[in-house]
Amino acid sequence: MISALTDFIARHENIFVLTGAGISTASGIPDYRDENGDWKHQRPMEYRDFVSSQRSRQRYWARSFIGWQRFQQARPNPAHIALACLERQGRLALTVTQNVDGLQQRAGSRQVTELHGSLASVECLDCATVTTRATLQQRLRDSNPLLVHQSAQLAPDGDAILNAFDETDVLVPGCKTCGGILKPAVVFFGEAVPIPRVEQCYAALEQADAVLVVGSSLMVYSGFRFVRAAAARGLPIAAINRGKTRADDLFALKIEDDCARALSAVAAVVRPKPSTQTETAAPLRGSA
Repeated sequence: MISALTDFIARHENIFVLTGAGISTASGIPDYRDENGDWKHQRPMEYRDFVSSQRSRQRYWARSFIGWQRFQQARPNPAHIALACLERQGRLALTVTQNVDGLQQRAGSRQVTELHGSLASVECLDCATVTTRATLQQRLRDSNPLLVHQSAQLAPDGDAILNAFDETDVLVPGCKTCGGILKPAVVFFGEAVPIPRVEQCYAALEQADAVLVVGSSLMVYSGFRFVRAAAARGLPIAAINRGKTRADDLFALKIEDDCARALSAVAAVVRPKPSTQTETAAPLRGSA
């Protein structure tokens, strides 16, 4: 099947890539769903709960404080690095990631749209001031010394499974500019992806000659819509994903294998497209 994937990528010169949580599991970040597409962990925070409930925000930031300490230590794995290599070879139109970990950019990819935003930034819901997550982490640490010594199992997207801890004691800092509610600069479940971001993805899809899905069950509509649009256009669609996806009936090719192993094998043999043959492709390498 790897040979079929290699042939798929070699036959196309402008591939629209959509990545999901499955591409980052080899970096130590858990994914959301099992092979049947069902939740593996506690359901993520809903947007309406976060904005309407102080208790929900206390619960979120307590778990996020613990999870962030390990989340920020994650490094790009061979799957991220292979996609960066394919981009340098001129094979990719755009990589749209549903992840909020920034690992694809750290692997060297330049043409990346973070569909659901980035966990590295924090925004104020009242005045729109943006600060770094590292800054808020220190403020949380200063305000909640009891959190510092807590440990918990890491959950997807920097969350953590924090048990036997009274979250009502957590002090959540407000915006330094206006005192408003701070929220990670990511799209929560139940929240809409910003329209300009969606339009950018559709524009890239219009220029693509194929679609590659990597590590996504596509159970969330925000990513599935692009696969559905590609199918409506008659674009060939390939996927690397273990288990059921929402678009299994739309794929021309599906590889049920580890993302890192499959993409590394392909990137090692696929040559740059003709228009980039004169350029010197950088070798596969890691990223700190």
